[in-house]
Amino acid sequence: MRADIVLVRHAVPVYPYPGGPDDYHRPLTDAGLAQASALVDELAALRPDLIASSPYLRAVQTIEPLARALDLPVHTDHELREWDSGIGPTPDYVRYYEESWADPDFARPGAESLNQLTTRALKALAEFRGTVVIGSHGTFISRVLAGLGLAVDWPFSRDMPSPAVYRICDQGIAGPGI
Repeated sequence: MRADIVLVRHAVPVYPYPGGPDDYHRPLTDAGLAQASALVDELAALRPDLIASSPYLRAVQTIEPLARALDLPVHTDHELREWDSGIGPTPDYVRYYEESWADPDFARPGAESLNQLTTRALKALAEFRGTVVIGSHGTFISRVLAGLGLAVDWPFSRDMPSPAVYRICDQGIAGPGI
């Protein structure tokens, strides 16, 4: 990786529910929008060359205040999206996530395994150069960190705060809980 990558887990979103907005269209809550604005000074101090994001609305909304402050566009990339788990909005999603973390090669029909996500995520990040701030998601970030050799597990991913900032650079990896 020849970049200083700053992965920003989205701020607090509207939680999924049956019949609610799909993953691409779930927005931030009012509290989440305030959290996104509160990130601007910290992220602007890194002087990013590029701002990129998952195409999911909650990720884009989290870094839009930074983009406005720096007068930079937000470049969305489908490869930066969250894990395609194959799990719909269900109250017992935790059980399914635990099962997937216990066997990262397992994929539900038509979905991707956690190991496939890791491969996709690391490949996408390898394309960046310079200092890049990326609006992202908890499982995506967790699998990047696991792919870089950190001992990241389901409890780490489950307990990741929203928002959370993880910086990956030549000096190492920094972020909450690392």
